[in-house]
Amino acid sequence: MTAATHSTLFPRVPDSADAVLEGLDPEQRAVATALHGPVCVLAGAGTGKTRAITHRIAYGVRAGMLQPASVLAVTFTNRAAGEMRGRLRQLGASGVQARTFHSAALRQLQYFWPKAVGGVMPRIVDRKIQLVADAAAACRIRLDRNELRDVAAEIEWSKVTQTVPADYAPAADKAGRDIPRDAAEIAQLYATYEDLKRGRSVIDFEDVLLLTVGILQDRHDITEQVRSQYQHFVVDEYQDVSPLQQRLLELWLGDRDNLCVVGDASQTIYSFTGATPDHLLDFRLRHPGATVVKLVRDYRSSPQVVHLANGLLSQARGRAADHRLELISQRPPGPEPVYTDYTDEPTEAEGAARRIRDLVASGVPAGEIAILFRTNSQSETYEQALADAGVPYQLRGAERFFDRPEVRKAGTALRAAARFGANDTLLEDAVDLPSQVRAVLSGEGWTTEPPAGSGAVRERWESLAALVSLAQDFAAARPDATLGDLVAELDERASAQHAPTVQGVTLASLHSAKGLEWDVVFLVGVAEGMMPITYAKTDEQIEEERRLLYVGVTRARERLFVSWSLSRSPGSRPNRRPSRFLNGLRPGSSATTGRTGASGSGGVERGSASSPLVGETGGGTAAAPRRTSRTPARCRVCGRTLRDGGEMKLMRCEDCPSDMDEGLYERLREWRAVQARRSGQPEFCVFTDRTLMAIAEAGPSTPVELTRIPGVIARKLQRYGADVLDICAGREPASLDESD
Repeated sequence: MTAATHSTLFPRVPDSADAVLEGLDPEQRAVATALHGPVCVLAGAGTGKTRAITHRIAYGVRAGMLQPASVLAVTFTNRAAGEMRGRLRQLGASGVQARTFHSAALRQLQYFWPKAVGGVMPRIVDRKIQLVADAAAACRIRLDRNELRDVAAEIEWSKVTQTVPADYAPAADKAGRDIPRDAAEIAQLYATYEDLKRGRSVIDFEDVLLLTVGILQDRHDITEQVRSQYQHFVVDEYQDVSPLQQRLLELWLGDRDNLCVVGDASQTIYSFTGATPDHLLDFRLRHPGATVVKLVRDYRSSPQVVHLANGLLSQARGRAADHRLELISQRPPGPEPVYTDYTDEPTEAEGAARRIRDLVASGVPAGEIAILFRTNSQSETYEQALADAGVPYQLRGAERFFDRPEVRKAGTALRAAARFGANDTLLEDAVDLPSQVRAVLSGEGWTTEPPAGSGAVRERWESLAALVSLAQDFAAARPDATLGDLVAELDERASAQHAPTVQGVTLASLHSAKGLEWDVVFLVGVAEGMMPITYAKTDEQIEEERRLLYVGVTRARERLFVSWSLSRSPGSRPNRRPSRFLNGLRPGSSATTGRTGASGSGGVERGSASSPLVGETGGGTAAAPRRTSRTPARCRVCGRTLRDGGEMKLMRCEDCPSDMDEGLYERLREWRAVQARRSGQPEFCVFTDRTLMAIAEAGPSTPVELTRIPGVIARKLQRYGADVLDICAGREPASLDESD
């Protein structure tokens, strides 16, 4: 067996069921072989939970104990579902359904609607802001743009927690929600919103789950049909299940107990959406005979990173903290985390960019480095700093790899070459599969050397380079593979959303980094007011912020850099201090009194009727953190949650109507070209296209209004602010009077 056959991207499919179990540790093997009855996997960060549950499914399928079509694996993001499908395919277990809750429910709703309701299923509106605005008009309640978004968020929360309009006020009070209007008004708006939907024969995103639940509750014949299809269920990230999702799962399951759930209460970071770890922590109370397996061997992070992660949780309080898992690193020692304070935010960003530039120069791939921050508004400063340092980057939350225009176009070119390659002069000198791919993609813009700088041109090149790298790995694993075989592999990966790695430093919020990992992680802005965020007031909210930092720390494999700034902008008063969560953990700080010990070491616990999951004491049910208009970012036109970095700069969806002044935008672009030429740098280093669009839409008339636009940081305001305001006012900027 040659080294090439050990490719991690294209591993050899195990030749037997027993071979599926090879390489699993004792606890992972216990998960994989526990195929009957209720199973609860308590899996700490980096302990291989996805590996354990995919091998569990694959082992059952390969051993003939599970039929692929009878298994439904549910997770919370399309990316995670795609990764699971990809892994199952590599283990020889194709045909298993791996979907999100919404995807699985929508599929069932579409199939059973004609039988259960009749006619055509209503259209789904995924942007409810206009309906909320219409409801407000009908109620004669004036709502500004921010209030429209917040009311829409309250409606979403109400529906996933199965709260009807009449019960909204007491439920919101019990949950401690920071509501944007009087509770009675929101309840009225919620009721009117529902009436408008019915009158217009439309449904929203949450209705997909609600209607599926309703049909399964009312139509026992349909419920039995679904249950005859799916016999075994696996639920990943079970700590993030909402009451509505739990109800749907119960209806799928019925009185059967072939259920495996996986989660970690210490990674509960979505309480504001209605998620609760109670279903995980109470699992054995509902399933007394359950097998509980604890995974604590951390294969991801160095002992130094794990020590910091354990230290963070050792000071935690509340029910989730009572059941925390003490991680044990399985990796060799690495460097200690580096803690750095900076005078201001631009200096902090520049410091991170310099370190990253040096790391890349020393051989660390840019794709193995990430900068993680608490809010998306922090992104622009780091984008600019990386661009100034000549370091490529990518924004987490941008469009999926196989949906990128250059990737779709490249796929078309490769497909054509595979079909007509014998007559393609481009391939005359191509002697193997990698050289054929390079030849084809050279016609799409790929070159042997990357373009200078960053921006859109570099991002397109990175996408094509990822395909070239994928072809090399594919050929190494399958020396006899043809171009047609590679095209088939790309089609399967696109279907599973199993994307290759794109080289570029990742910029991401802590929430969007969940489930990912890198060799090097920069945790930035770790200061009071940002971590914990200033509007986290209650004990439950503070503890969720601590868990969010824990998620950030555990994304790092080898090196971790933690930083904060003493002030927001240059020259400001240095009145910030590092996060309280670092007390006793960073050098020179005093420890905070906290708990010692955890909920036991890894292992397997066989269920008994009298034993709780991991204890029944401690804290009670935590209230959901309050929501404010600062999170999540929502489109100012339709109210949809924004996740794409470019959309966040515009504060609207890409396809929502723009009120941009086209003439102003063109004048700003002409001015930017002059500034870039004078400074000898790319145009996007002055302002990105998105920032110019946001300026042209907002039309600021004062420096304060200008600074409210994402992308206009203090340094740029000082350098370009006067010019931009002159252009917005219809005046000729003074700088353009100067000779070039």
